Amino acid sequence: MSKTKLIKSTGVIGVATALSRVLGFIRDIVIARFFGTAIYAQAFVVAFRIPNLLRDLVGEGATNAAIVPVLTEELAKKGKKDFFKLAQVVLNILLVVLAVLTVLGILFSPLIIRLIAPGFSADQEKFRITVTLTRFLFPFLIFVGLWAYAMGLLNSLGKFAAPAFGPCLLNISMILCAMWFGENVFGLATGVLAGGALQLFIQIPPLISSGWKPAFTREFSHPKAKKIGVLLVPRAMGACVYQVNVFVSTILASLSSIAGDGAVAALYYANRIWQLPLAIFGIALAQAALPAMSRHVALNDMAKLKDTLSFSLKILFFILIPSSIGLMVLSAPITRVLFERGAFTSYSTGITSSALFFYAIGLVACGGIKVLVSTFYSMHDTLTPVKIASLSLVLNIALNLALMGPLKVGGLALATSIAAAFNFIALYILLKKRLGDFGTNLIISSFLKVTLAGLVMALALKASLIYFPGHNVVILLGDIAVGIAAFAAACYIFKVNELKEFLAWITKKR
Repeated sequence: MSKTKLIKSTGVIGVATALSRVLGFIRDIVIARFFGTAIYAQAFVVAFRIPNLLRDLVGEGATNAAIVPVLTEELAKKGKKDFFKLAQVVLNILLVVLAVLTVLGILFSPLIIRLIAPGFSADQEKFRITVTLTRFLFPFLIFVGLWAYAMGLLNSLGKFAAPAFGPCLLNISMILCAMWFGENVFGLATGVLAGGALQLFIQIPPLISSGWKPAFTREFSHPKAKKIGVLLVPRAMGACVYQVNVFVSTILASLSSIAGDGAVAALYYANRIWQLPLAIFGIALAQAALPAMSRHVALNDMAKLKDTLSFSLKILFFILIPSSIGLMVLSAPITRVLFERGAFTSYSTGITSSALFFYAIGLVACGGIKVLVSTFYSMHDTLTPVKIASLSLVLNIALNLALMGPLKVGGLALATSIAAAFNFIALYILLKKRLGDFGTNLIISSFLKVTLAGLVMALALKASLIYFPGHNVVILLGDIAVGIAAFAAACYIFKVNELKEFLAWITKKR
């Protein structure tokens, strides 16, 4: 995959992700309109969370960690015929796993609810509705698992559009069903199942055009299928590490006497904002680069692997460094414009913008982790990222305890950022030891130049805030436009090469 094609693929995924996030915001607004925070809203949130937790293992997590690298290797070495043969075996195994998990989930829903929402047991009606909704929603796991499988096939073949826009259909389906059925929570749940089916079926036409043919076989054995299973074990452990991290952060944030009142909600809202640039570019770039990296590894072309890795990190810095600095400078105006209305007071804005400021510090590191982890996955190594993530978890917990006192909710966010920086640096060092140097001097030079341009942008944003102190959408967009213009000008002055790459792609000169 050429550098221009990598940027193009990242752009496609990024646009789709941005659209999905916007629709997700609208979905949340619609759900809040009909259900508020009452019994049906609580029941739906818990019921929908359960299949979503499992999908990280059998869905996107499995696709990125094992399915794409192994399928890409098969395609590169043996061609499409063997590629689709392996894909069929993986599909057969996946269907059995998804069916078993769904049946077990439906049967044991009461026990699951008692474990993850023990407080619901005290209210028989809430418990009954949650169990019923959970059973109703568990088949969503089948749809999302098959969607991720189809995404893996298409990504391995270099096709990203249909899988990327799939989640948009899920959000649209939920919005329409919520509006159609009103306060009937099972109407909203129907929207989840319909959306899951839509995001799967949208991928079938491009799969067929790529040479895939629906087949019904009883083949469950393939050496590479076993390899996928082996790679998934550490990935499952990594998912557990992530969930423990979220769980601990939530517990500590709930200690209002230390973290401050409203810390849990402030972290949630700040994280929603912070995740937007990370998902639009960081995660999108890692997803687009993974098939290319896997192909280089399969063909034992380490020079191209290192070139793709180096370029990915530099283009990542070019986008996420100004995003990070922009979020830090504009944390309060962004929070105020997006949320400050109704019950979301100026106090809410203060604690949320504090969390956003400190989250933004770790934005670049979190994006870099996605790219480095994809590189390890391309080399069929899913264990090393888990080891480093486990160490980062310990560091994060220690920093949470140390920083939440003096910095309140901001300390919890800062702990996340520092732990992410440690994770990125550790992965970078280990990857450099394994691959040899992949342009560290050029990467550092690019990082410093872009950071310097970002500081110029920060000064421009500060000046804009002084001269235009209002807080509405138009002024905020004006501030952002000023920042982008200042950053682009500074990049031109400091001769940031990534600006030329980006402009060349936009103007289609290469």
